[in-house]
Amino acid sequence: MDAVIEYAPLLWQGTLTTIELTLASAVLALAISFIVGLARMSRYRAVRWSAVVYLEFFRGTSALVQMFFMYFVLPLWGLFLPPMLAGIVACGCNLGSYGSEVVRSAVKSVAKEQSEAATALNYTVYQRYRYVLIPQAIPVMLPSFGNLLIELLKLTAVASLITIADLTYMAQIVRSQTALTLEPFLAILVIYFLISTILLSGMKQLEKRFSRGRNTVARQGG
Repeated sequence: MDAVIEYAPLLWQGTLTTIELTLASAVLALAISFIVGLARMSRYRAVRWSAVVYLEFFRGTSALVQMFFMYFVLPLWGLFLPPMLAGIVACGCNLGSYGSEVVRSAVKSVAKEQSEAATALNYTVYQRYRYVLIPQAIPVMLPSFGNLLIELLKLTAVASLITIADLTYMAQIVRSQTALTLEPFLAILVIYFLISTILLSGMKQLEKRFSRGRNTVARQGG
């Protein structure tokens, strides 16, 4: 364990990189989730089919292969992505495809009468989604988004294969320089667990906050 303590700065640096990769990918995945999820409910067939093609492609192919494609193949076509950016785009696009289904199903779960009432009030499509449907769908989305966030954290571990110096990459360095296997990987298991616990705790707080607001509106409506 002394060797792990000696190499603690490396593991700390890897922890920060993993957190940065996770949060940046989560922002991209969230944006994609709403864009693709809402596009699947568009009244325009071309928009719906474009969203379906995106969804099926990223759900139906390996996230690791997607990451390799963006880092190793795109340069053949003149598009060079730094390792971190390639990892963010690959992770964000992959998890965004799953998140889009969360958004779509949550919005569709809102009572049809809500949409009909908004239409009766002459709301535009944007106003209907912005002020009526999405606010009511967010509390439904949050538990699933919490699960996807943890999946995203675990997915970032494969980013070490494209030279991103995350936790897994740093553990490999410690192992190669100390000939130890148990200690560095046990250490990063604990770190991953702590990060996931913090992320889940944050999502639980968001769920409570939105649920409290939802209950307040329900009581006022009653």
